[in-house]
Formats: sequence, structure tokens, C-alpha cells
Amino acid sequence: MRVHVVSDVHGNARDLARAGDGADALVCLGDLVLFLDYADHSRGIFPDLFGTENADLIVELRTARRFEEARELGRRLWAGVDRAAVTEKAVRAQYAELFAAFPTPTYATYGNVDMPTLWSEYAGPGTTVLDGERVEIGGRVFGFVGGGLRTPMRTPYEIDDEEYAAKVEALGEVDVLCSHIPPEVPELVYDTVARRFERGSRALLAAIRRARPRYALFGHVHQPQVQRMRVGATECVNVGHFASSGRPWVMEW
Repeated sequence: MRVHVVSDVHGNARDLARAGDGADALVCLGDLVLFLDYADHSRGIFPDLFGTENADLIVELRTARRFEEARELGRRLWAGVDRAAVTEKAVRAQYAELFAAFPTPTYATYGNVDMPTLWSEYAGPGTTVLDGERVEIGGRVFGFVGGGLRTPMRTPYEIDDEEYAAKVEALGEVDVLCSHIPPEVPELVYDTVARRFERGSRALLAAIRRARPRYALFGHVHQPQVQRMRVGATECVNVGHFASSGRPWVMEW
């Protein structure tokens, strides 16, 4: 059995269309939408609307953790614009291309920048969307937990710790624990380029220690201090920043 795993696709439909080549199934751990590319500020919904100079500035403010100034800039730029309608239109255009690129079968969960309410419109019959749910793939049980936890960034699909923990608890024992964000382990949540700790989940870490799955797979942290490490009996793997690498992580058994 061969399964390919991707996360943090961020608009890379070209490579996504090839991500399942040679695999029995594709697993996607979310963040399909590209709102703003921190490596190339000319790409994404934000610069399309407000230009690269404003994208440069908001990245500078966020990187310096000057979140209130970044929000004030955003308020000025969005003034007089129907933000919800404009954003949804742009996201829909990306989703139409990205979901069409998924091979059959694909098993997917949401990232923190995704809009879950739209997924049912674009997921075809070959794509199974799971969040707080489990599925058997090739004799192994995969559990999926989508979204992220609350942060000053206020991305679209951030939820309270208690709601997130309830989804983890609902999975029970699984062979492979799939999530968008990592378990809260310092080496796994620290981004070496952004030079900050992203939010990881204590509930995921507790489930790993309690249920001892074979693997815990995740993304979210684009340049992690450590990409892979063991927590007890579990191999914890950041499957990579697919938007930049274009390569899936491969699991075989």
C-alpha cells in the first residue's frame, strides 16, 4: 500500500494534479487557499486586491508581531469593500481549480486558512472530507482533525481549544493521526524562518501519548526546526510545505 500525503498546498494546483501519481490514495491536510505568499508577496488574494507594496508592508508588520498595526492597515484597505463577498469569490475560484486536481481517492481535512462551508460544493465523489472522523485506508485506521487554534492572525478556521480537543477525543484509537497543526512540541511548532512558535495542540500531544498511533502527520509550520521526531512509540512527521516543494510525503506498508 502506498499513500501520498500533502499539506499547505496554498494554490499549487499544478503540482497537486501530480501528487497522487503512483499512489493508492492521497491524503491532504489542508490550507488549500493562497491568501498571501510570504515568500513571493505578489501572489495571492491579498496582493491581487491591494497590490504588492501593501502586501510587503503587512508581511513586515506581521513578521515583527505588530499585529494591531497589521489589523489597522487591513481595516483601512478593506474600508468600503464587501470583504466577505470579495474573499469568497476569490476562494471559490481557487477551490474550483484545486479540488479538480485531486485524484481519486483523496481524503482531506481543513487547514486554518480554509473555508469549510464551501468544501461540500467542490469536493467530488472521489474526495472524502473528514474532520473529527476516521476512515480505513489499506487496513489502517486514519483519524482526521482539521483547522487551527485561536491566534492573533485570526485566520478563517481557528477554533477554541475545547472544541478542537473534542474532535481529537472523538477519534478514539487510530493507526495514523492526521491533523493540520502539529502536537504542541517545541521542536515541531517553531518556524526557523518566521522565528516564532506557531500554535500546536496539547490535545493532539495527549492523544499521541495515550493512544500511541504509528504516525502523527501534520503540516502548518512551513520551516520547522525539526521535521520528524518520535514521541514515545509514535513517529511525528511534518509532511512538508507542498506549495514550495511540490512533493508529497510517502507512506508505504
